[in-house]
Amino acid sequence: MILARVIGHVVSTMKLDVFKGHKLLLVKPIDIEEKPKGKSLLVLDTVQAGVGDIVLVMDEGNSARTVLDNTIAPIRSIIVGIVDEINTIQRGEK
Repeated sequence: MILARVIGHVVSTMKLDVFKGHKLLLVKPIDIEEKPKGKSLLVLDTVQAGVGDIVLVMDEGNSARTVLDNTIAPIRSIIVGIVDEINTIQRGEK
């Protein structure tokens, strides 16, 4: 899974039936310090995320199709959670 921040949305008036009822969002992967890293991704939103939210992105087709309960859906990346908080323990700290 990938941590990412939602940076925008994509409007599509024509799309496959499997995508109907879901938003398409643009996300930017982030590290644990919330700094951007890597390339942006276009993802299907299943959790009602919005711009600015930190989300969990599953970037693997078979898992994304399992979430949709559709074995033939043409999808790779899907949002599966909205992050409430990130807590880390730095090495050497107690």
